[in-house]
Amino acid sequence: MNDQYDHGALGDAEYAEFMELAAEEGFDAEEVEGAIEEAGHGPLPVLAVVGRPNVGKSTLVNRIIGRREAVVEDKPGVTRDRVTYEAEWAGRRFKVVDTGGWEQDVLGIDASVAAQAEFAIEAADACLFVVDATVGATDTDEAVVKLLRRSGKPVVLAANKVDGQSGEADAAMLWSLGLGEPFPVSSLHGRGTGDLLDEVLKVLPDAPEQRFGNAVGGPRRIALIGRPNVGKSSLLNKVAGEDRVVVNELAGTTRDPVDELIELGGVTWKFVDTAGIRKKVHLQEGADYYASLRTAAAVEKAEVAVILIDTTDNISVQDQRIITMAVESGRAIVIAYNKWDELDEERRYYLEREIETEMQQVSWAPRVNVSAKTGRHMEKLVPAIETALAGWETRVPTGRLNAFLGEIVAAHPHPIRGGKQPRILFGTQAGTKPPRFVLFASGFLEAGYRRFIERRLREEFGFEGTPIHISVRVREKRGRKK
Repeated sequence: MNDQYDHGALGDAEYAEFMELAAEEGFDAEEVEGAIEEAGHGPLPVLAVVGRPNVGKSTLVNRIIGRREAVVEDKPGVTRDRVTYEAEWAGRRFKVVDTGGWEQDVLGIDASVAAQAEFAIEAADACLFVVDATVGATDTDEAVVKLLRRSGKPVVLAANKVDGQSGEADAAMLWSLGLGEPFPVSSLHGRGTGDLLDEVLKVLPDAPEQRFGNAVGGPRRIALIGRPNVGKSSLLNKVAGEDRVVVNELAGTTRDPVDELIELGGVTWKFVDTAGIRKKVHLQEGADYYASLRTAAAVEKAEVAVILIDTTDNISVQDQRIITMAVESGRAIVIAYNKWDELDEERRYYLEREIETEMQQVSWAPRVNVSAKTGRHMEKLVPAIETALAGWETRVPTGRLNAFLGEIVAAHPHPIRGGKQPRILFGTQAGTKPPRFVLFASGFLEAGYRRFIERRLREEFGFEGTPIHISVRVREKRGRKK
């Protein structure tokens, strides 16, 4: 399996030609290789950070990702919207699932720790189990250990809150958990986190177990996502032609993602129904927090996200957040507007205006107007999904891409800033699923110009239904080779 991991998605001849071009423009070979490598990665391996409340999981996650993104407060169970972050250590990249936030009193503390750890462990390739060394192993910790053992996933044990020599002895006591060597760290001060991350890299696979599209004859995976009561379960039942999922007028009856193999248009697909994502996570009851965690896990496992939107209601911040989650995870996307048959002319008119303004960020996604109840236009779902997958897997040969970039730069040069005019010198598509491009430039390219490039790439090469990642490398200042 090395076809697209050696030089991103470039073949040998194409790669050699590309490196020659880079050298001519004064780029360092190592720098170019690094950029292609970085942009060309397939799906990243996932590390779940688990442990009971207030042991410092979020602080440790911030250490690992190297920035303060996970919300940290001095009271246990504080949450945030996102649960997945990207991190890099020693040149390797991976995803971190932070299970820091959830209400403790949902089901009694032990049950809820177990529940949230379970979803995270299921989505992960390896686990980082955080224990408070100053407190020692509690019954709740023991319960999580059982879960970890049962999962069979590799585990690294972090003994947190070890701020100096005196704490080392506390950490040593954690050998008793039977998970191997406890790594003493202070997530607050960063002490020991390097050794911990070295250990994490040893147990993380290079790529997640599920390589996309490489499972021989495996069905393509679709996650149905959307806010509660938007009709995900009804849609799944209608698609399956039978009642496989509990449907209830009450919002939020679905709690676990249900994987269903369903035949549509002569092809078998794997549908993952997910619990609806609710409003801001910290306002949620614990069960809804798990729903977000679960949706994130389902999206991680899927190739296409079908985002359901309730047309009888205004497009909300919540819908936007769900769309952002799917786009950021780099999945192919289809937008299904549900309950279309219930609209009158006036609502339809306003809805179209809303779609124009609110859905700008995914204007490239195929759209289907459906009714999960009556089954209207269900047959349009499969072509839309196939279109999105095709866009997701599209690859533009380097020669063709550079001819196209040359035309753009000639016709629409970057605006002059500070007396200089940055130019795109050349570029390549380093990977697919989703398409990832690296552009090499003589100076910094503004966000507006990058958006323009993305728009033109879509006009030229299609890319319907897929996010596009564009990273730009700027040439370091040094003597140009003549």
